Amino acid sequence: MPAPILPLIDAVPHWPPRGALIGLDLGTKTIGVAVSDPDRKLATGVETIRRKTFTADAARLLAIAGERKAVGFVLGLPINMDGSEGPRAQSTRAFARNFARLTDQAIGLWDERLSTSAVERELIGMDMSRARRAEVIDEHAAIFILQGALDRLAVLRRPETP
Repeated sequence: MPAPILPLIDAVPHWPPRGALIGLDLGTKTIGVAVSDPDRKLATGVETIRRKTFTADAARLLAIAGERKAVGFVLGLPINMDGSEGPRAQSTRAFARNFARLTDQAIGLWDERLSTSAVERELIGMDMSRARRAEVIDEHAAIFILQGALDRLAVLRRPETP
């Protein structure tokens, strides 16, 4: 049975309370990969995968998840500014459907609007060369996506104050 693919909030009950999550920023040529700590407080970069075939890409992602003892995935969903889903979002959903057949770990979708441009501004602010930015932008976008999701999950875990 394929893994469930759900909005981030709906994926939470499918994950154990502790355990690393893998964050993914899907590009046409690369996949940025980040991982959280087991307590899901901090996202760190893992690598940028140069896309080859779906089978090779998925095998690498599953290997990373195994190495990191991950319990789930957070996939950046590139929604348009008007809230609609264009070709990139459809491609991301197709990747998620295919990937879900290879794992039983739930996949949470997280709105990644403006993540790459925010990361690019940050890297420019660090005076990073254009060539170096191109090498790291997808990994940093994955960190940005995963950290945003972790921050949202932290707000959901807080007990309500009377």
